[in-house]
Amino acid sequence: MKHTTRLITLAALTLGVAITPAAFAAGNHDHSPKHGGIVAEGKAFDAELVAKPDLITVHFSDHGKPMMTKGAKGKITLLTGADKTEVELMPAGDSRMEANGKFNLSAGTKAVAEITLEGRKPSTVRFAIK
Repeated sequence: MKHTTRLITLAALTLGVAITPAAFAAGNHDHSPKHGGIVAEGKAFDAELVAKPDLITVHFSDHGKPMMTKGAKGKITLLTGADKTEVELMPAGDSRMEANGKFNLSAGTKAVAEITLEGRKPSTVRFAIK
């Protein structure tokens, strides 16, 4: 009986040591803003929204590495109170998409970006402006 308990304890400790570093490494990428915006994690990528009254920019990365936006398509919907604005996002450099215009932004504005990066399935990312 003691021998079985020791084997189970040893197996659990061995598995715990083997699994723990990999588990931490897999989920240990940086979600801090790199461009002064708001970061959201999507299924296919991480996105950082930088929202200004005349320019909306969304930066894309995969585990901290910039993702190419050439050939990407997207739109962003801004919801501020009862005001709803939809604009097309266009690739604007290696890892970002942008929209120019006049945007009603304030604390509480919600933004929903629908993005299709080339060679990937469409993905949605949600942001809340504080």
